[in-house]
Amino acid sequence: MKSFIHRFREKIAGVLSGWDRIRFRGTTRRVSNLSGMGSFLWEQKVLLKDFKGWAISLTEKLKRSTEQLAEQNGLKVQHVPSSSTRKETLARSLAGERWDRVGISSILSCTECCRTFSVGPNRDLKKLELRYHDSKCSHYYFYLRHPQWGPLHVRLQTWLPFSVHVCLNGRDWLGSEMVRRGLPHTQCDNTFTFVSDVAKAQRLLDRQLETNWERSLDRLLAQVFPVQRKLFDCPMMYYWSADETEWATDVMFHSAADLANLYPRLVQQGIQQFGGEDVLRFLGRPGTIRQQREAALQSDLKTRHEGVRIKHSLNRNSLKMYDKQKTVLRIETTVNDPRDMKAYRPTEGDPQGKPEWRRLRKGVSDLHRRAQVSQASNERYLEALSTVDDGQTLQEATASVCRPAIWSGGRARALNPLADHDAALLTAVNRGEFAINGFRNRDIVALLHGERPTNAAEAKRRAAQITRQLRLL
Repeated sequence: MKSFIHRFREKIAGVLSGWDRIRFRGTTRRVSNLSGMGSFLWEQKVLLKDFKGWAISLTEKLKRSTEQLAEQNGLKVQHVPSSSTRKETLARSLAGERWDRVGISSILSCTECCRTFSVGPNRDLKKLELRYHDSKCSHYYFYLRHPQWGPLHVRLQTWLPFSVHVCLNGRDWLGSEMVRRGLPHTQCDNTFTFVSDVAKAQRLLDRQLETNWERSLDRLLAQVFPVQRKLFDCPMMYYWSADETEWATDVMFHSAADLANLYPRLVQQGIQQFGGEDVLRFLGRPGTIRQQREAALQSDLKTRHEGVRIKHSLNRNSLKMYDKQKTVLRIETTVNDPRDMKAYRPTEGDPQGKPEWRRLRKGVSDLHRRAQVSQASNERYLEALSTVDDGQTLQEATASVCRPAIWSGGRARALNPLADHDAALLTAVNRGEFAINGFRNRDIVALLHGERPTNAAEAKRRAAQITRQLRLL
């Protein structure tokens, strides 16, 4: 990434790296599988023939609690007839001025797919059995503005096992923090086109990594699902995992013209020059294609209303490049399946044990490591893009060194890389052995003149000539 920023530093206003969209999933692990639910029913003395009535009673408690919550906030639960409806747009229109206030602004309900339990007959065994299967049920969507995180929404399943999804955006969180601290900026959707103090904004993004996610998400859930701790006769805690994360590196350009001139060549390089081995390397895998197991590796290009998007994907993880809001180049790593990545940690069952390189987990305890892996992916991609042909002519590329300069009160001639004597000088000073301890005047004399001088006057003349040539550099 440093090479890309250095090469185009005159066009770049700043760089921000941090979370974009994060979707958390909350599950009651104890009752989110057949064996766990079976054991729980046995402990609670709930017979399988009574399961349906017992489960419906829990759902009714949840629905009554939500209706009371809506009434307390001066809201009504709005039913959405189609799951394909863009719910955030509807929630924003219903909320009106409440959308920008801290607290719950809208509550929607919609029938959508889920995983839930039911009891049915097993004809072979001739007895009832508990089943865990795909179905459809009502879900609640709570749209609210968090005092720290900014706008977000919580999706709550109304049937057992009452799974929860929380969707928030790290860029909205940063925007809320900058407003609170009085830091001038311009935000368009989830993109910043101007930030007065980029270094301070980056420090705020870095502080997001210090969040105690488990405690913070538990508090958020208690706000929209207050009956949760009283729903069962015993405490039922949620396990929080990150279902999907997007980590974005935004390179902010000074002008739309600068990015518009460069972006087509970046897209061309990304789709034509980066092969399967490169994509594997970008996403932290060895740069060789192996045949031990099946994997989907592909690159594609799409034109969207925001601009042109290039996407490289490996299984369910991907690396994307956008041109956003005309002045921002976004490189974004999306992780849906972290098991393709590694974390140096002990086993989950022995936190004090010996750490080793193990599969990255979905749990929030490995979220910091996921951020490191995603940032490294973005940096490798930008580093590879730094070699792009930016379309400059030779005259434009050498303009900064091919003009006279004033040095110590006198005029120094321009450097001409195409002239034989200047080309020889540049070749000499760039020899590999000089990268360790540098070079001396006598070293360059020997390279440019070869044979030893015949007398002291000639040696002095050559040394003076090399001194004048080195002054040009």
